[in-house]
Amino acid sequence: MIVDRAHQHLADAARIWAEATAARDGDAEVASLEVSGDRIHQALDASPQSLLLISVDERGSVVGFATAAPRSPGDETTAELRYIGVRPDAWGRGAGSSLLLSAAALLREAGFARAVLEVYADNARAVRLYEKLGWHRIGAGHPHGVSGRLLEDYSLDL
Repeated sequence: MIVDRAHQHLADAARIWAEATAARDGDAEVASLEVSGDRIHQALDASPQSLLLISVDERGSVVGFATAAPRSPGDETTAELRYIGVRPDAWGRGAGSSLLLSAAALLREAGFARAVLEVYADNARAVRLYEKLGWHRIGAGHPHGVSGRLLEDYSLDL
């Protein structure tokens, strides 16, 4: 696991996010790297405490990433995992679990007491993984601001 404080792997993360969301949603069209990169860059610019985690396989290829930051300005107790993605050809090989476990450990070390994330309710693969690793659904689902798809909030005590 690599903590990329200089964001040298931002392009890798953007490519993975574009490919993973297209595969997850069954889209033939992959989002542009510019759009994906802008979203991830904004998440990383949210706070000096933001982090970019990179997962590499045995050959040294980047196969996954996660971003995390304080949930809101001035909240030093709750971190938010804003993006997590794994290359579709690496799904099921442990990169997602490794990213989530490493992110939780790093956030705990940074003094956060809790982590939260949002996930599409119909993303069964991700929901199973989060629940397997101890994340708990909190509150009622709510629609995504753009797509209208149902989002659920999850929390993990660190």
